[in-house]
Amino acid sequence: MNKHFSRRNFLNGGLTAAASLTLPTLFPQPATAQDVAPEESLFFVGPLKGYTPQIGTLVSMLNYNRDTIIRSVKNMTMAQLDFLFDANANTIGGLLLHLAAVDKFYQINTFEGRQDFNEEEKKEWGAAMELGDAGRKEIKGREVSYYLDKLAAVREQTLAELKKKNDKWLLAVDPVWTKQMKQSINTYWKWFHVCEHESNHRGQISWLKSRLPGAKPAKD
Repeated sequence: MNKHFSRRNFLNGGLTAAASLTLPTLFPQPATAQDVAPEESLFFVGPLKGYTPQIGTLVSMLNYNRDTIIRSVKNMTMAQLDFLFDANANTIGGLLLHLAAVDKFYQINTFEGRQDFNEEEKKEWGAAMELGDAGRKEIKGREVSYYLDKLAAVREQTLAELKKKNDKWLLAVDPVWTKQMKQSINTYWKWFHVCEHESNHRGQISWLKSRLPGAKPAKD
């Protein structure tokens, strides 16, 4: 199994269910699965045109997370992207390329059924996937447009492939990962992980921005 997946222990906990009460006379009724927002609406979590309902809901979250990343870094200089807080840190540029690499990995895993990059893909994405010393050494000296173009190209392919899939595919359990983890893991969880993974690194990016030379104190 890919190291990125195996070193994370996301599934060591029980599932909890929450019930809620509705007061129809006081509150508006929730949207149904047939209520579809235009794709350009980043503040709508739910089905989107061009996707089956569950996949569209997933894509709406992926879209919002990605937009927050882009807005956070789009005006950064090369020096800021390459800034290394300490010898064990990652640069913001490294984190951006890492997000693209993770997106690419889950493409090959869920769309092609492969468990790891091939040799050619490892040359392109290996340092970005694992970060560490290789990432600090190799990922630098690029303008922000380089990272944004990489992110956009990979995500464009992801969305194109998701349009070909349906909710049955999304909910299907992966027998390989399920056997390894001894808990059911489905395709939806994998792409949900891509979403929450970006949220995690967005927080790191915000922290690193607040530590840049001359940066103003963080507001968050």
